[in-house]
Amino acid sequence: MRSIIVFSHLRWDFVYQRPQHLLSRLAENYQIIFFEEPEFRDGPPELSESRPLPNLTVYRPLTPVREFGFHDAQMPYLRQMVQEVADGLDNPIVWFYTPMALPLLDEVRAQHVIYDCMDELSAFKNPPPHLVERERKLLDMADLVFAGGPSLYQSKRQRNRNAHCFPSSVDVNHFRQALDRNIAHPTHQNLPRPRLGFYGVIDERLDVDLVGALADAHPEWQLVLVGPVVKIDPAILPQRPNVHYMGQQPYTALPHFLAAWDVCLMPFALNESTKFISPTKSLEYMAAELPIVSTPIKDVVDLHSDVVEIANGTQDFIAACERVIGMSSDEKRKKVRMMREKLSRTSWNVTASEMHNLIKQLDAWEDQDEVAQEDAFPLQAGSSSASRAAARD
Repeated sequence: MRSIIVFSHLRWDFVYQRPQHLLSRLAENYQIIFFEEPEFRDGPPELSESRPLPNLTVYRPLTPVREFGFHDAQMPYLRQMVQEVADGLDNPIVWFYTPMALPLLDEVRAQHVIYDCMDELSAFKNPPPHLVERERKLLDMADLVFAGGPSLYQSKRQRNRNAHCFPSSVDVNHFRQALDRNIAHPTHQNLPRPRLGFYGVIDERLDVDLVGALADAHPEWQLVLVGPVVKIDPAILPQRPNVHYMGQQPYTALPHFLAAWDVCLMPFALNESTKFISPTKSLEYMAAELPIVSTPIKDVVDLHSDVVEIANGTQDFIAACERVIGMSSDEKRKKVRMMREKLSRTSWNVTASEMHNLIKQLDAWEDQDEVAQEDAFPLQAGSSSASRAAARD
């Protein structure tokens, strides 16, 4: 079984999202080696290892370096760890979620390089140094680029001729559990209705002022926010009797939250960090067949404005929530039919399968190139990894 070495800025046990969905499915065809960003530990360096799934190993580097992420100061430790893990692997595929790990490519004789660009990381709060420069190099050398939504695709396609758009997908069966409203999460047992909910990472992408205004406009509504607070001061989050923070929850619990809600929210701020996002939760909310209200995130508008209420500005957002809460049964049934039709065209299984086919195409092209090179220059044929190393040098 071929190996894929993945370098990720996200931890496997963090919010269950695109990397976990894709790699857990690709593990049916590949041995996945998932390298998380390092974690500080005072003492000798160590590589923590876990196996959450068959054919998938998660490595967490523990180092005495306090700098965050794939910082240059981490590289001496990380290079040695990657060498040890990659030793003996036969021309693995190297898959990046963060360009900051690009220097580690030198430690692997990679047959192919893949960049799954799920976010515009340079637009997020406190981006690491060298990120833009390393992404430029990664886009130049990658054999395949996957973009996590149409906006990202338009941004990256000019830099790589083999870029493909793979927007967020959905595990429909998992989230359709929420159609049984009797499985509502026990934390909601004493919460009156209506309940308006959001789940996801709570960071600079969330419009906290909008959430506060929504809670103030309707004190009888219950606003539920599920997810970890990251990179922002929790003190800026609105504190109201009708705003409830549930913290990070396991992926298995999300349908139980959905089953308890009346409206699903995407109250994203309109700033640089949300310019290119394509929220996975859009389709997950649809699988629960609940009304959805969102701010005008471009990919949501372009892909889902037929079923999602798009609201621009605080008062419009409040009015949209009022409107969907008051929808007639006929309006709800019409929306649900449109949601089901949309969901019938996508799944993480299909996305992973299409990515697998593109990787196989790379193999076929490489085989053809090697045959052509051997026919023309029998003494000069070389591996793609060797050619790539020369290009980096």
